[in-house]
Amino acid sequence: MATRHLIRTIVLQSLYEWDFYHQKVDLLKIMERNLKEFGPGIDEPEFGFKIINGIVSHWEELNKLIEKNAPSWPLEQIAPIDRNILRIGLYELLYANKEEVPAKVAINEAIEMAKNFGGENSSKFINGVLGNVYQKIEQKESL
Repeated sequence: MATRHLIRTIVLQSLYEWDFYHQKVDLLKIMERNLKEFGPGIDEPEFGFKIINGIVSHWEELNKLIEKNAPSWPLEQIAPIDRNILRIGLYELLYANKEEVPAKVAINEAIEMAKNFGGENSSKFINGVLGNVYQKIEQKESL
């Protein structure tokens, strides 16, 4: 498993736990623990913390984008894994350095996580939401 893919997976695990506890625990401590346990010796742990910090600082905006681009699914009804994969994908799609994480890489990574950790239709759902946002970006429409 490539380093960044593993880091994204650890970010997903950390966000899932944080979301499970309704954001009442220390996310950075969760991330640190998960990095030590599941990614010992990772050569760029700062990549994961950049994603975590970015998601937290854009939390409300990311959640609103999910709701807007998945109108049939209220946020609390989206499976926690899917919800957090969407947060990672949207953060990378909208805010990550495009040279570091091109848009298609952000989408593909999210789809792969959905295939590995989500339900039967998760990858299609993730692809649909992120594809819709990407299309709006390309057409310079408001998100």
